Amino acid sequence: MIKRLLAGLFVGTALSAVALPVSAAVDNNLPVCWNTGGAVWSTNQDAFNTFLQSGEITERGLEGGLNRSGWTSEEVREGMNKSYNVDFIGVSRFLYSDAGVKFLKNQTTSYFPYWSMNTYAVQALRSAIVADARDGQISSAGIMNALPTDMRVADFSNTYTGSQNVCAEGRCQGGAQCTSLLSWYVFLPACIQANQMADPVAQVRAIPAPVQQVQQVQPEAIRGLW
Repeated sequence: MIKRLLAGLFVGTALSAVALPVSAAVDNNLPVCWNTGGAVWSTNQDAFNTFLQSGEITERGLEGGLNRSGWTSEEVREGMNKSYNVDFIGVSRFLYSDAGVKFLKNQTTSYFPYWSMNTYAVQALRSAIVADARDGQISSAGIMNALPTDMRVADFSNTYTGSQNVCAEGRCQGGAQCTSLLSWYVFLPACIQANQMADPVAQVRAIPAPVQQVQQVQPEAIRGLW
């Protein structure tokens, strides 16, 4: 898992999910279109919801994705349903920071909106995460359900390999666990929780005021504020 980033003085001002342009937000019932070469196999949200709720696999593309995930189907189901406590403002601050944008770009190398592809990949993923974090919890299932548009995992030409940068350094094992889409989904909310930025104002207020000395002495610099 990537290390926690230190919160700076940046305060995210855009705390609501940003609507995508009409050209990007076509539909949102196909969270995964498995795009390999010229072939496309789509898995709709209902198929994912059925699997996440009961474990039943009703769709061929989902079955193939599970087989290529590096995990058992039950492990994927458990991982995607697991909830993580987060601070909504802290999550928003991170995702709108320079470090957060860099993270989002790294996380959408092969998984992005079906039609606009990389053009609005950052906005699409950020919108889903922020929307799911509103209640103070996030999960892979919640993020997927909040996607604002159809998404594809692309494996064609020499540009897209179908591999995701799973943010689980030292935690994933083998090529499938460290690159597959469903393994990426399993680890994503934990990475967001680890990187959410604490309120810098609250941190400053938590520092106790220096104790006044009875005798008149030369004041010393207060340490720890800069």
